[in-house]
Amino acid sequence: LQLAQWLTERPAIISVLHPALPSCPGHELWKRDFTGSTSVFSIVFAEGTTREVIVAFVDALALFKVGYSWGGVTSLAVPWFDLPRSHGSSYEDRLVRLNVGLEDVNDLISDLDQALRRAGLA
Repeated sequence: LQLAQWLTERPAIISVLHPALPSCPGHELWKRDFTGSTSVFSIVFAEGTTREVIVAFVDALALFKVGYSWGGVTSLAVPWFDLPRSHGSSYEDRLVRLNVGLEDVNDLISDLDQALRRAGLA
């Protein structure tokens, strides 16, 4: 949750889709039904952010590995292009899915920060 909150303060990211955040669609249902939150969530980059820039961001990550094996102990990141949305929202290829593992949160924040800078997003 600390990492998700930090990401909400980044200008290049327009939305953090983490159910424990009040700004997330479905937060009221989460709040009604849960007392804790998960380590899997998504970030949406600002309009105009290209696939190439998002791939550069993910490639620049050092602690986060590229992967689809959610629920493990390793932090993962993957661009989620062409994601169909049943409720009509479109993130226009600007979504990155994250799994936060057991690494120290400050180390993960540093990793995300350097990747944002290297991709020209900070």
